[in-house]
Amino acid sequence: MTFAWYGHLKFKHRPLVLVIVVSWLIALPEYALQVPANRWGHGKFTGAQLKILQEAISISIFLLFSVLYLREGLTVRSLSAFALIVIAVILAVGGRSESPSSRSAEATQSIQNSGEVHR
Repeated sequence: MTFAWYGHLKFKHRPLVLVIVVSWLIALPEYALQVPANRWGHGKFTGAQLKILQEAISISIFLLFSVLYLREGLTVRSLSAFALIVIAVILAVGGRSESPSSRSAEATQSIQNSGEVHR
């Protein structure tokens, strides 16, 4: 997706319509893979966790793309922002799953445990 969205920046002399068509031809196969990946991952991760992971992966690839393809240097600010994104992934996905079924099971267990203590 990164190449489809930003690769054309080196070809500013090309007609915009051509760039859009080529970008979609590049992006469509990746999109066709992303949809089933989200469907399969949704039981293990929540929708929010899937999106946060997808964005972190996308930004990781973009950082490499900007250095290797666009020949742009990384700044302290961009690396710091990326570190915050890594922290966001850890907060969102680290530890126990936050799937709706696991939250429900945890709540039920908590209620049962509190009832046993008060008996």
